[in-house]
Amino acid sequence: MYLSASRAADAAQGLPAPGRRSAVPGTVLALGLVSMVTDVSAEMVTAVLPLYLMVGLGMSPLAFGALDGLHQGATALLRLAGGRIADRTRRRKLVAGTGYALSAVCKAALLAVSTPWSVAAVLAADRTGKGLRTAPRDALISLSCPPGEQGRAFGVHRALDTAGALLGPLAAFGVLWLAVDGYDAVFTVSFCVAVLGVVLLALFVREAPATATGPVAATRPARPAFRTLLRSPGLRRLCLTAALLGVFTVGDAFLYLLLQRRLDLPAAYFPLLPVATAAVFLLGALPAGRLADRVGRHRVFLAGHLPLIGACLLLLAPWPAGPLLAVGVPALLGLFYAATDGVLMAAAGPLLPPDLRATGLAVLQTAQALARFAGSLLFGAAWTLWGPSPALWAAAAGLLAALAVAAWRHPAYLRARPPGAA
Repeated sequence: MYLSASRAADAAQGLPAPGRRSAVPGTVLALGLVSMVTDVSAEMVTAVLPLYLMVGLGMSPLAFGALDGLHQGATALLRLAGGRIADRTRRRKLVAGTGYALSAVCKAALLAVSTPWSVAAVLAADRTGKGLRTAPRDALISLSCPPGEQGRAFGVHRALDTAGALLGPLAAFGVLWLAVDGYDAVFTVSFCVAVLGVVLLALFVREAPATATGPVAATRPARPAFRTLLRSPGLRRLCLTAALLGVFTVGDAFLYLLLQRRLDLPAAYFPLLPVATAAVFLLGALPAGRLADRVGRHRVFLAGHLPLIGACLLLLAPWPAGPLLAVGVPALLGLFYAATDGVLMAAAGPLLPPDLRATGLAVLQTAQALARFAGSLLFGAAWTLWGPSPALWAAAAGLLAALAVAAWRHPAYLRARPPGAA
């Protein structure tokens, strides 16, 4: 459906044709397919990693919190480097491809390590690849469509990306079920799939079209341009909001570990827990993007944190474990991602000049990643000192308070419609 008429539009300028509601650009679809394949690879590893580290290698909750924070935020500065290099060279595809290739190599490296902190070193390198590629990739998406359709474009990309997140845990489950040496087999298959993603990027993704501001930006001094970007009030507000909420965002891995304990789930079935999350994310990403284009991306982004609070409260509920808990927690987590992940990037894109699009998105992603890094450390420490239930109560209360502060501090953002909205 989205493929029709997109190639002609891309061939012209990489933008949808004016005057009509056009198909999603082919660049967005190609990047979505690359992300889908790469996510199959990544989620195969992510699905088994918490159990592998905490049960197989005996890592404590505090140590796992540090590792999970590293996994999310320790390479945050590389997002800035990737975005800045991509904007300075205007080779966003090349920078993104380097990040994808590095992550693929790290999947093979997991076969050679066997201690918790050697695994942590490989994961840090893998996150380096993700840090390099994320901002250039999102800049390619943002530059391929007009401001009024940013939410829809990011929704389509995130839906395809999440299809990989849905298939990855299923693939890991199948490999663990069939293979004798299950974890090594998962890492091997993950590496092969990651290589396929790099090949798809090289063959089918095109560089963003040159913009009117591009040649001018190339002659401007880099530092003043970057300072101008940081002085943007819209970007500052988004960064502060994302960071405030990120500190109290409980990571998926912690929620899945707590759910596995409540359900007393066998280890072989653990990779299935993210499947419901991915399915809901897949179904909700495009509708959430369209809704954000119509009613306001900041409203949808803030409201999207309410399902995460609901997931925490559901885990804390006193009733016995059952189907409601098994399906409800992953589904609420999927709603959270559908309403926040792509929507945040769509909110930022129109605020940024084309020649600094990747850099600006990297600044926002870095702020969020560093906050989530701190949040993982705090939650792991709270779990170790107080136990899982008090830690969850504290996270849910903190997130609710952060939402109230964000809505109170920026009421104009909640009333505003996105650029180009009907």
